[in-house]
Amino acid sequence: MTIEFEGAARTVTGSMHVVHASGRRVLLDCGLFQGHREEANRRNGTFPFEPASVDAVVLSHAHIDHSGNLPRLVKQGYEGPIYCTPATRDLCSIMLTDSGFIQEKDAEFVNKKHQRLHQPLIQPLYTSHDADAAMKNFLAIPYDRDFDVIPGVTAKFVDAGHILGSGSVRLTVKENGSTKTLGFTGDIGRWNMPIIRDPAFLGDVEMLISESTYGGILHDPPGDMDKQLLDVLNRTFARGGKAIVPAFSVGRTQDIVFSLHKMKDTGVLPDVPIYVDSPLAINATDIFKKHPECFDDEMRQHILQHHDPLGLSRLVYVRSAEESKKLNDRKEPCIIISASGMCEAGRILHHLANNIGDPHNTILIVGYQAEHTLGKRLVDRWEEVRIFGEIYKRRAEVVALNSFSAHADGNELLKYIGQFNPSQLQKIFLVHGELERQQALLAGLSERGYCHVEIPVRGQKFEA
Repeated sequence: MTIEFEGAARTVTGSMHVVHASGRRVLLDCGLFQGHREEANRRNGTFPFEPASVDAVVLSHAHIDHSGNLPRLVKQGYEGPIYCTPATRDLCSIMLTDSGFIQEKDAEFVNKKHQRLHQPLIQPLYTSHDADAAMKNFLAIPYDRDFDVIPGVTAKFVDAGHILGSGSVRLTVKENGSTKTLGFTGDIGRWNMPIIRDPAFLGDVEMLISESTYGGILHDPPGDMDKQLLDVLNRTFARGGKAIVPAFSVGRTQDIVFSLHKMKDTGVLPDVPIYVDSPLAINATDIFKKHPECFDDEMRQHILQHHDPLGLSRLVYVRSAEESKKLNDRKEPCIIISASGMCEAGRILHHLANNIGDPHNTILIVGYQAEHTLGKRLVDRWEEVRIFGEIYKRRAEVVALNSFSAHADGNELLKYIGQFNPSQLQKIFLVHGELERQQALLAGLSERGYCHVEIPVRGQKFEA
């Protein structure tokens, strides 16, 4: 067996790893790299292998940096199955179509400029039609059920506790008369987070591919989420401002709405309008309601007591672009939750452009911000930022609440990996993290007796 690392190697996005066994290829994730436009187009536009040469895909979860290049994989010749959990399949059905639409609009925007300059036109990475076509390859497998991936390789999903339907993967590979076990964490969630269940243990394996996003960094406890959010809202509303919340459509938006629901239930939430301005988030919330098998006990109790814990009075789900534009005319305090979570596209850009210059307002960051994104520049509190090609002075307060993070922090990663028997775990590969974070996690693992830890570079192969 050979493991080949072709994405999320010393970077956070673009998850893609190839397992070679018995002359066949299994692809673990097929995500989009997110960063500078030119580099992203180069990485996402060309696969380091022939798509038709892949025999099966095993997908950990629906986030675009893990699933987002699947339509292009199918478009370029992949015909095999894409295994995932039922909730992941349902989320991908809306997220990949939305991603295709964004690719089309991005190409349309760039081509207007190219036409004026008499430059060659570009093609979208893939279209919404390509995304719909790729969904025909999806095969949903419930948690904790063994299934055949290719001859000689079986797999099982266990709950990763990251977003709805997220799964860590346990592979059993029988080759040349021997059996080896490989674990792939996908993205590991946190314990005691709202709505979904805690991360489950994969069981001991001989090799482990682990995410490392927050190696060496600690988050505030999940139990602080509601209080921290309420403090920010009260401070903002006291000065007559709006709270603008860039939030990923899947996971973070639902966490915030659920938190607001609990505040409303206890009577502490100020009586202000709340808007979720993201058609994708609205559709994702509908899918959440269809998958109670992923919910934790707290969420189940709320469902027993309330008809709709992901919807509350004073909350408006905004679908149309016209309704979205009207929000910019509102002067009174309100909460606007909108995508994208890293402020790189979508309706959030319009809300930022209209509100970033007002010192009464707050920009509330509740998710990971990759390097070279507008969201990262906001977290770093740049005094001036570029939105839609224009420079805006930032006068609004910026608050980052890491208690809302859906990624395990440094100690939680050590807690998760610490469940594996060091004498049985022969090799750990750290992916999905910047090098500094990976080195911090490596140091923590070494202190705990995990001595064989690798930080692969893109294209590197390891014999197992």
